[in-house]
Amino acid sequence: MGCCTGRCTLIFLCTLQLLAALERQVFDFLGYQWAPILANFLHIIIVILGLFGTIQYRPRYIVVYAIWTAVWVTWNIFIICFYLEVGGLSKDSELLTFNISRHQSWWSENGPGCVRKEASMSGIKGLDNHSYISVIGCALEYRYIEVMHSSFQILIALVGFVYACYVVSVFTEEEDSFDFIGGFDPFPLYHVNEKPTNLLFKQTYLLLFPNRFSGMEGMNKLTPEWLKLPFLSSRIILNSVASRN
Repeated sequence: MGCCTGRCTLIFLCTLQLLAALERQVFDFLGYQWAPILANFLHIIIVILGLFGTIQYRPRYIVVYAIWTAVWVTWNIFIICFYLEVGGLSKDSELLTFNISRHQSWWSENGPGCVRKEASMSGIKGLDNHSYISVIGCALEYRYIEVMHSSFQILIALVGFVYACYVVSVFTEEEDSFDFIGGFDPFPLYHVNEKPTNLLFKQTYLLLFPNRFSGMEGMNKLTPEWLKLPFLSSRIILNSVASRN
């Protein structure tokens, strides 16, 4: 396959997906988003598997990658619905942190143009060691940044799914054509030609000398034909002489 084929395009898409997933994983770690961290980890493993299968011509690995892309698209649709608060979901819930902490997306305090301010709460009883954090001046809300991340992941995954199906079909056709011409035949061609020849010698000798066939049994299929021919010729001559006498 040349460089401008679907295989090379799929390699590029897998590499792009891998870089995008690593970038997203870093920011999810900073925001302690445990559910996305686990999903990103699985995604990275499957993308590496698909990349390996594409490079090494392993269609089964690419099939696993294609199936995972469908799951990955579903997950990112859920993330979009979560941050846009669709279907009763709330971006302020602790669903993505497994109710372990109240952390939100890292972009909620570190987005473009955001200014983070802390105000002490020393005047309130029981909250002397706490502070109130406010974020102002954000050019873009963090939920839209997360939506853009998920939308980009969906776009790459859909294109990768299409090319994965195409590459699998190409690999399968090549394997079928290779099988058809005998590419996976464990017996070389000379074995096929050798067996009828050996059988012909034995059948000829059996017809001429039915009582002496045991002499040819010592010659197996590994015996060279040039050694069998003189043996058979000498037997024929001796038998002719004996019959005349």
